[in-house]
Amino acid sequence: MTVIIAFLANVLVAIAKTVAAVLTSSASMVAEAAHSWADAGNEIFLLIADRHGAKAKDERHPLGYGRAAFVWSLVAAFGIFTAGSIVSIMHGVQELSDSGPVESPGIAYAILGIAFVLEGASFTQALVRSRKLARERGSSTWDYVLETSDTTLRAVFFEDAAALIGLAIAGGAIAMHQITGVAAWDAVGSILVGVLLGVVALILIRRNIAFLIGSNASPALRERVGRALLTSPQIQRLTYLHIEYVGPNRLFIVAEVDLAGDAREHDVARRLRKVERQIESHPVVETVVLSLSVDDETSLDFGTSADARANADARANADAGENAGSSASTGTATGTHTETGTGTGTGTGTD
Repeated sequence: MTVIIAFLANVLVAIAKTVAAVLTSSASMVAEAAHSWADAGNEIFLLIADRHGAKAKDERHPLGYGRAAFVWSLVAAFGIFTAGSIVSIMHGVQELSDSGPVESPGIAYAILGIAFVLEGASFTQALVRSRKLARERGSSTWDYVLETSDTTLRAVFFEDAAALIGLAIAGGAIAMHQITGVAAWDAVGSILVGVLLGVVALILIRRNIAFLIGSNASPALRERVGRALLTSPQIQRLTYLHIEYVGPNRLFIVAEVDLAGDAREHDVARRLRKVERQIESHPVVETVVLSLSVDDETSLDFGTSADARANADARANADAGENAGSSASTGTATGTHTETGTGTGTGTGTD
């Protein structure tokens, strides 16, 4: 829904800016029109990213198709850079040496005002959602949007924020042209809009590349997942934990665990498989691989209190004493909640 709202807003704004650019001969309005058309095209790539990334895993893609979302979002970011930034800067540079007066500036101001309202509505929707999710994770809105694996939300947030700033720049450039009588101010506005889009594009490109090459989970998420795993009565210790994003809100988890009790090899294998299936039942976990720890390996500490560890050990020992070879219910409380705000259990939310 966030992408669709942004797409509709950008199409309407792009049409209005194009008309204004023709009527006013303003370089800043040309840059803004290119900006909005680039954003509208990018929303299509983001919709493709959501659709491809949501496909279920299969034999050829055992970790799912989630990384396709990062690929298409990367394509969208390059679109901002080429169709938005480069075009605006080149046009501004050309107009510096051959700039004419802005005709009918009132039309430009009216279009910019309407565009600000439409872009503001789209940005508000993205901002409200981002603030809500950031509060759930105890993070600032800026840090959350910058680091989140939800590449679509980040793209819409930054594109709409850049659109609002770009509108202010364009309006200011036209105003300076009117006040000073120097037409070059309009061309400078176009260049500044292009530079703004270039900065936003580079931020989005950098973040998508980081996830494509295998960005690890944040320390906060690692701690939440570790604590959640240790709440299972089947897991007594955790000696290795690797968490990797394989798509927006999709995790690949590898862990070495020490199971409670001293069951036979066959029963241990069944218990491991059962714990894996319990963890994979959560919507944010794509795949989990568990193996057994060696007894002399150091246990990982995720800040679990001594009382909680003692209670977990007591439960594990009791289970082992009653039936060491059984495949008792795992009760794995992976308890995560996705970035859409849903979740259960201990609340190990993805970033």
